[in-house]
Amino acid sequence: MFLGIDVGTGGTRAVLVNRAGQVVSSCGIEHAAIHSEHIGWAEQDPEDWWRAAKEAIGGAIAQSKLAGNEIEAVGLTGQMHGCVMLDADGKVLRPALIWCDQRTQPECDWLTQKIGFERLIELTANPALPNFTLTKLLWVRTHQPEIFAKIAHVLCPKDYVRYRMTGEFAMDMQEASGTLLLDVAHRRWSSEVAELAGIPMSWLPRLFEGPEICARIDSQGAGATGLAEGTPVAAGAGDQGAGAVGMGILAPGSVSATIGTSGVVFAATDAPTMDKLGRLHTFCHAAPGVWHVMGVTNGAGLSLRYFRDTFSGGASYDELLAEAAKVPAGSDGLMWAPYLFGERTPHLDAMARAAFVGITASHTRGHFVRAVLEGVAFSLKDTFTLFEDLKIPVKSIRLGGGGARGKLWRQIQADVYGQPVELLEAEEGGAFGAALLAGTGVGAWKNVEAACAATVRVAEAIPPQHADVMAKAYQEYRRIYPALKAIQGN
Repeated sequence: MFLGIDVGTGGTRAVLVNRAGQVVSSCGIEHAAIHSEHIGWAEQDPEDWWRAAKEAIGGAIAQSKLAGNEIEAVGLTGQMHGCVMLDADGKVLRPALIWCDQRTQPECDWLTQKIGFERLIELTANPALPNFTLTKLLWVRTHQPEIFAKIAHVLCPKDYVRYRMTGEFAMDMQEASGTLLLDVAHRRWSSEVAELAGIPMSWLPRLFEGPEICARIDSQGAGATGLAEGTPVAAGAGDQGAGAVGMGILAPGSVSATIGTSGVVFAATDAPTMDKLGRLHTFCHAAPGVWHVMGVTNGAGLSLRYFRDTFSGGASYDELLAEAAKVPAGSDGLMWAPYLFGERTPHLDAMARAAFVGITASHTRGHFVRAVLEGVAFSLKDTFTLFEDLKIPVKSIRLGGGGARGKLWRQIQADVYGQPVELLEAEEGGAFGAALLAGTGVGAWKNVEAACAATVRVAEAIPPQHADVMAKAYQEYRRIYPALKAIQGN
């Protein structure tokens, strides 16, 4: 039995998975709300992640009726890019700046000028973006030097939870790719970037491949979680890498489109494939010797939640989606640009802003909801357009996250992408992939590819029904961002 733990943005989820790939039990615990003191800021308390992890692990074990010592290994995943700063005693110095925090554009500009745009992509395979961990460290150096002076360790969210479970500072290659401090092509920390940025190499944890056993549950971790002391812990991966493992996205041509709080289109590659313009992320995959490219929409599921919380008058998701299902494809001309937290792919614009466009008096609430769903899918389509430009093959598309669970959003994605999309028998997200990495680490499968072959199965292929309508609407959608940018003057 293998335990996968997903330290997400909205909550932490723990799942127990057996060798047949069946989820035996699961438990999810919500986090406190994201703290946003100013527009574009996003922070969370690492101690809250640890609280949720303890409760989720305990809940999954209790539900399974297993003893802690019956769990063979643990794997972790979670929201990427978050910057957890610890002092020499391992104490948290301030709330973590998380992935969707957009305050660090000045630091991005400084870093790009210091190193050079092309050279930074050569060294790390990626440009400087506000989402990445390094730029958050640079912001703290500028604005909170008294905290920066006390930093001894830098971790990402799931790696902090591992530290609390094991006492070890460790990070996997896929997660490290999103820090802007990794030499992605050679799978090692970039001493050149660290030196130029003024970040001591001693702050960075040891690196491991995703399935490698990097730590073991210590006495304090055992007491807090109910796991047995000495249980092996695999390095795991960031949420996108682990989610891709859980969906079997490991060979070139296999692609996933996952809608969570953010949205990601993810393609496996057998070599680091870099976009010289930096519009796509190029990262190490969770499996050794594999890389991936991905495009990111910051405000994907977040768009639907924002609409529900702000405009729905208390209606549930089910009620809103039922109204949207009555609206024709294309939402009768109403469109949504989902830039609630700026945008990554393809615009690299932290100042991008969201908008509804084309409102008329005849549009109902259902039109607005469907426009949100379509706008998010259009934003993800931007990544497929880049894949085509860069000759990255797309042989199959598998859906994950909330976008895979709703019938309407599944169909909208097939229509917008213009080809069939696949639904898996059990799309369990990153926690499932983390459990597979843990099992691989202790020899349940000979490698990650074998783990996926044994556990990941396609249940259904959903063909497009309105591809022509959505292809035309997508061309109109692509005109929105330049118009908004011109109006905002940024």
